[in-house]
Amino acid sequence: MRDKKDKLNIPEPARADERKEPLPWNTPKSSVEDPECPSKLQAIFESPSYVPAIEDIDFLNGDDARGVRLQLDYLKPDRVLKEHGIKHTIVVFGSTRIVEPLAAKSKVDKLHDALAEKPESKTLQQRLRIAERILDKSQYYHVARDFSRMVADAGGGPGDSRLVVMTGGGPGIMEAANRGAHDVQGQTVGLNITLPHEQYPNPYVTPELCFQFHYFSLRKMHFMLRARALVAFPGGYGTFDELFETLTLIQTRKIKPIPVVLVGESYWRKAFDVDFLVEEGVIDIEDRELFWYAETAEEIWNGLQSWCRCEGNNLIDDE
Repeated sequence: MRDKKDKLNIPEPARADERKEPLPWNTPKSSVEDPECPSKLQAIFESPSYVPAIEDIDFLNGDDARGVRLQLDYLKPDRVLKEHGIKHTIVVFGSTRIVEPLAAKSKVDKLHDALAEKPESKTLQQRLRIAERILDKSQYYHVARDFSRMVADAGGGPGDSRLVVMTGGGPGIMEAANRGAHDVQGQTVGLNITLPHEQYPNPYVTPELCFQFHYFSLRKMHFMLRARALVAFPGGYGTFDELFETLTLIQTRKIKPIPVVLVGESYWRKAFDVDFLVEEGVIDIEDRELFWYAETAEEIWNGLQSWCRCEGNNLIDDE
C-alpha cells in the first residue's frame, strides 16, 4: 500500500494544529514599519466592536438581543435536562416562608421574649400572630419532604431520573421538596430566577440541575414542559401564579390535562373559594374538578397514581 501511495504522489494530511510556515496574520505588523502600530492595535483590541458577540455582555443585554436571550433561556436547561435523562417532573410549589417546625418554633419563642419586654407593642403582637400561623403550617414542610422521597424512590429508585421533583429552587416548601429527594440521593431540579435583590438557591437542589433564568416566561415554560403533575402547598403570590396559570392551561386545553393537588384544604378553601366562582358563573362546574385536596404525602402520591390509572397510564413511563 505504501508503494502505491508514493506512486500516486499523495501528500501527507495537513496537521490541524500546526503549520510549517506561519500565515501572514499570525504576527502583528512590525513597529519597525510603523512605530504607532502597537498603540493602534491596542485600541482595536479594546474596542467593544472587537469582542465576539457571544462574549459581549453589553451587547447581549441590549433590547435588540432579547430574542437571542429568550432562545438561550430555553435552550440551556432543555439540553442539560436531556443530558441527565430527565423525562418527566412533578412540580412542587409553596410558600418560601413556611420553614421547618424547629425554625418556626424558634421564631415564635424569640417573639414571645421580645413581647414580654414590650407588651404594648402592636408591631410585635402582629409579628407573633403571623409567626404562630407559620408554625401551624410548618407541618407541611415535612409533608413536602416525605412526598419528594416517595417520588425519588419510585420507578427504579433514586438512580432512575425519568421522573423527578422540580421546584422554584427557593427556601421553605420548595426547599423541603428538594430536600426529600436529596435525602435518598435522588436527583431534583430547581429553577431560580434573577431578581433585583440577590437570592440563594436552597442547598438541596442537585448542583448540575439548578438553573437561573432571566425571564419568568421561559421559567414557566420549563415548569410545564415535562410536568406530570402540580402539587401546590399553602403559598402566596408566586404559588398562586403557577397554580392559576396551570389551571388555565388545563381549562382551555392548551396543554394535556395533568393532575393538580392542593395540599392543606382548610388553607386553600379560605384563600381560593372555587365554589363561589362556580356560583357566580365565572367558571363552569367541570372546572371545579380540575384539582383536589390532600393532607399527607401518602394522600398526594396515592391520588396522583389513581388519577393516572383513570387516564390509562402511569406517572413513570417513556412517552
